[in-house]
Amino acid sequence: MAKLGDAAIRDALGAGDLPGWTFEADAIHKEFAFAGFRSAIGFIDRLADKAIEAKHHPDIENHYNRVMVSITTHDEGGVTDADLALARAIESVSEPPEA
Repeated sequence: MAKLGDAAIRDALGAGDLPGWTFEADAIHKEFAFAGFRSAIGFIDRLADKAIEAKHHPDIENHYNRVMVSITTHDEGGVTDADLALARAIESVSEPPEA
C-alpha cells in the first residue's frame, strides 16, 4: 500500500468522517476523552478488536480518561489508505455501546 501525499491526507481528514484527527510527523493522531478511566479502557478494548481485525496496529497512550491514538504505516514511512480505514474503524467504536 503506497504512502499518500500530504494533500490527499488533509483532504481525507477534512471529509467529515474523521472529526478531530490531525496529520503531523507522517502519522494521523486523535485524542479521545471519556467520563473516566473505565470508559477509556473500554474504548481501548474496542479499538484493539478493530486493530486486530485490520491486522494494523496504532500507537495508543492512556492518561486516566484520555486516550491518544497515532496511526502510520511504518513500512511505507507515512500514512496510507490502511491508516485512514483504521481511523474510521476506531471512530465507529469511540462511543460506548448502548446498554
